[in-house]
Amino acid sequence: MIMLYLTIIIMMISNLLMLLSTMISKKSLMDREKCSPFECGFDPKCKARIPFSLHFFLITVIFLIFDVEIALIFPLILTFKMTNMLTWIITSISFLLILLLGIYHEWNQNMLKWTN
Repeated sequence: MIMLYLTIIIMMISNLLMLLSTMISKKSLMDREKCSPFECGFDPKCKARIPFSLHFFLITVIFLIFDVEIALIFPLILTFKMTNMLTWIITSISFLLILLLGIYHEWNQNMLKWTN
């Protein structure tokens, strides 16, 4: 019987502590900017189909492509001592040549200009 009372008391104390911690952790001030979603600088209360410049999208895609390419270059550096020198040189030169051709193509298509 005492174990039942002890269990109930422990559960009540733990529930009280959880309720107290929830009340303490809540923020009392609700700021308008903090409550509104951030939609890439656009006002979330206006039309959703507002046309925007594709230039920012293209710059983001270019950044992601070259960011992934840089991440792929790191294993080339780490495998320098483990592979055949001729194979490593051919692989790294072909990889860098593909990168340079991509940059040249983007430059030739005027994708790297910040103004339209």
